Amino acid sequence: MGNRGMEELIPLVNKLQDAFSSIGQSCHLDLPQIAVVGGQSAGKSSVLENFVGRDFLPRGSGIVTRRPLILQLIFSKTEYAEFLHCKSKKFTDFDEVRQEIEAETDRVTGTNKGISPVPINLRVYSPHVLNLTLIDLPGITKVPVGDQPQDIEYQIKEMILQFISRESSLILAVTPANMDLANSDALKMAKEVDPQGLRTIGVITKLDLMDEGTDARDVLENKLLPLRRGYIGVVNRSQKDIDGKKDIRAALAAERKFFLSHPAYRHMADRMGTPHLQKVLNQQLTNHIRETLPSLRSKLQSQLLSLEKEVEEYKNFRPDDPTRKTKALLQMVQQFGVDFEKRIEGSGDQVDTLELSGGARINRIFHERFPFELVKMEFDEKDLRREISYAIKNIHGVRTGLFTPDLAFEAIVKKQVVKLKEPCLKCVDLVIQELINTVRQCTSKLGSYPRLREETERIVTTHIREREGKTKDQILLLIDIELSYINTNHEDFIGFANAQQRNTQTNKKRAIPNQGSFLPLARKICTS
Repeated sequence: MGNRGMEELIPLVNKLQDAFSSIGQSCHLDLPQIAVVGGQSAGKSSVLENFVGRDFLPRGSGIVTRRPLILQLIFSKTEYAEFLHCKSKKFTDFDEVRQEIEAETDRVTGTNKGISPVPINLRVYSPHVLNLTLIDLPGITKVPVGDQPQDIEYQIKEMILQFISRESSLILAVTPANMDLANSDALKMAKEVDPQGLRTIGVITKLDLMDEGTDARDVLENKLLPLRRGYIGVVNRSQKDIDGKKDIRAALAAERKFFLSHPAYRHMADRMGTPHLQKVLNQQLTNHIRETLPSLRSKLQSQLLSLEKEVEEYKNFRPDDPTRKTKALLQMVQQFGVDFEKRIEGSGDQVDTLELSGGARINRIFHERFPFELVKMEFDEKDLRREISYAIKNIHGVRTGLFTPDLAFEAIVKKQVVKLKEPCLKCVDLVIQELINTVRQCTSKLGSYPRLREETERIVTTHIREREGKTKDQILLLIDIELSYINTNHEDFIGFANAQQRNTQTNKKRAIPNQGSFLPLARKICTS
């Protein structure tokens, strides 16, 4: 492949990326790309802005990047930017680019600082850039701020992993030099998905902020935590420079001067700095695309063939013949029914060996979770004895009684029976949740008809919710029935009537008072 052909590779993948973004799915294809990962204040934004030579990324405290930003840099004689979501508009003022990123982020995530995996695609044409595509991901954070979701750290981690665990992604791990490399969030996450360090490129920022007398030479010479692709050091503008609108070109000159004059980095100054980083990334991405292209191509071709076959089937019918489409839709809905039944009843042909599905999970709820919830209700015998004693005394009032009053017995037993309500209702909730998950899994096959999928999910879920209401009513009714009449003639009941019967059978004339005799029964009610 000639040099010209090599230069075309990154724009080619850009086109694919845009195509996939605009149809709203990646067709299960992993495009070769560079994902930028770093802690919240590692200096990711500055690195990207230095590439472009413009300030265009939102800044501020807290999580600023709340959606992945696919940044496509394209070498061109003129300088402007455009977004995939408003393609007709060319931005020449980069302050407006920043505002548009903020507005577009809020449009999808809301203003409550939540995050979303739906990317924003931004293209920047400029004479100062080399062809390069980067995905800027949210900074790894530790604590939620304001009204952010409590599990924001987990959400961000999951989203980053979703991008960097793909074999086709190169990982740009950005770490500030003024923190211990072993604690670097970016390198930790990169190591999780790329333990050999084959896909990771290290970037060390803030080299000018290291304590006097210390340097990052060992790291930059790839001796400390070696990566196959090595580390590159950069010096970004400080916050003061940014606020004072220090020109990025002046900043790049200052960076160059820093490396040339620093005794620890002088010998490798030509391998340091933003321009060198940009060149390395351009080369690495181009080579990476060249390596992954053959497999990408064959995957694309096989998907195209199956789509063409599907289209062909539709073409065989007259355009005015709706039967084909109707038949296809009916088959899909029927298939949904079959899939749902299989997941609940147990599947014959495709048995999932990795995890429990549908029916098996519901089975587990009834046979493991529900009994566990009931056992958790175990009461303390001492407390129960005390309650019984109080109940008896309170019912007798000022009189001292001889026998245990029925009312005391009922009061205590009812109190125990009522405890069954909560675990029973919880059991219903768990089963409903599992049914709804199963519905979602089964509708995934309707993906090519989003509205059909949505409607099917809505109708079935509404039906499940109606049944949920009826089931809960039924359970509460059952418990109310148990509460309203206590059958003391039951053989489990070691009460007065049974005691008398047993007496007459064995001809014992001694009458047994039933003081405390319902303790075993109360225990039984509570544990059975």
